[in-house]
Amino acid sequence: QVQLVESGGGLVQPGGSLRLSCVASGSIFSIYTMGWYRQPPGNERELVARIFNDGRIEYADSVKGRFTISSDNALNTAYLQMDSLKPEDTAVYFCNVFRGGDGQNYWGQGTQVTVSS
Repeated sequence: QVQLVESGGGLVQPGGSLRLSCVASGSIFSIYTMGWYRQPPGNERELVARIFNDGRIEYADSVKGRFTISSDNALNTAYLQMDSLKPEDTAVYFCNVFRGGDGQNYWGQGTQVTVSS
């Protein structure tokens, strides 16, 4: 099992910034990707950004140029720096780890991000 603990959500005005953190613990071996997804109200969960174990990074088109994902080399900790936030970024943000060795997906409990004036 992998446990993921997120922090850093909250309420911010449009144009503001937030930084999310995620710490993984437990059976943190053979991690293929670590990243962030979000689920806006009434919508499905969607990819925001993820890092692969070879260093590649993938962003959703809607956040390119505004969000930056980073992690430690072991993919045990991940951060999401969110700048120039928009109301449409409002969602519950979930940390995710995909363990390539056995194909298991793990999720954090989610943290609310609200962008509103």
